[in-house]
Amino acid sequence: MTDPAAARPAVCAGCGRTPRADEGGAPTRPPWTWSNETEGGRQLVRCPDCTRTHARSIEARLDESWWDRPAPRSSEP
Repeated sequence: MTDPAAARPAVCAGCGRTPRADEGGAPTRPPWTWSNETEGGRQLVRCPDCTRTHARSIEARLDESWWDRPAPRSSEP
């Protein structure tokens, strides 16, 4: 069985725009520069502009356990 959401075009949940041709991606897959989130069991994508505009509210919804993780170590001396 296929997921009906997989056949829908990528649309920003914030502003409603679709990816430009020069951003890459595919008709049903957003470009790598777009962010993904799950809200109420739904998978949403946001364009880079909306991600920047709403970064604080996106981070505020992260579970407390996410913030307790140790920071990755740098491989540089």
